[in-house]
Amino acid sequence: MWMEKAANQGHVDAQNILGNWYAYGFFHIRNDDTAIEWYLKAAEKGHADAQNNLGNIYFAGKGLPKNEPEAAKWLRKAANQGHAHAQNSLGLMYANGVGIPENDAEAAVLYHMAAVQGLREAQGNLGYVYSTGEGVAQSDITAYVWLSASKINGLRAGKSWLKKLRKRMTKQQIADAQTLATQCYESDYKDCD
Repeated sequence: MWMEKAANQGHVDAQNILGNWYAYGFFHIRNDDTAIEWYLKAAEKGHADAQNNLGNIYFAGKGLPKNEPEAAKWLRKAANQGHAHAQNSLGLMYANGVGIPENDAEAAVLYHMAAVQGLREAQGNLGYVYSTGEGVAQSDITAYVWLSASKINGLRAGKSWLKKLRKRMTKQQIADAQTLATQCYESDYKDCD
């Protein structure tokens, strides 16, 4: 198979793709151990997707014993390269103190890094922490902006959280938040504060 040949020659994208094929059973070749081997080869060479995949495997304990600190290590490597899914996952680990010490402020920073990349789950998480003030200064307007973004991007929870938030906001706050949400969306999430 040509993909395996490229992977054996050290092509990190091919290694990660093979990891995916084995992890998800593409072409009827599901094998968790082989998937982990390919992910590890690519992850050790700095491939952010492979690092994220390996972090998720350690977190879930799929094919390896569950190891949350090891999951955090690999997710952090991917997050440091700007991988939005890894940033959000690591943020959740910080928010809940899973495998690493609880740190709501660090969780919020990570959510923000992923949210500005358009990751709807991170946008929802960021909106939630602004609504509660966990790790950030509480702001219903900022919460509204990020929950609106998550809703627009298809996060169902964003819609229900937004509905609850609106109940405690004044009409003027909602109008201000809608203006800022439009600005945020039109700037591709670069001008949201």
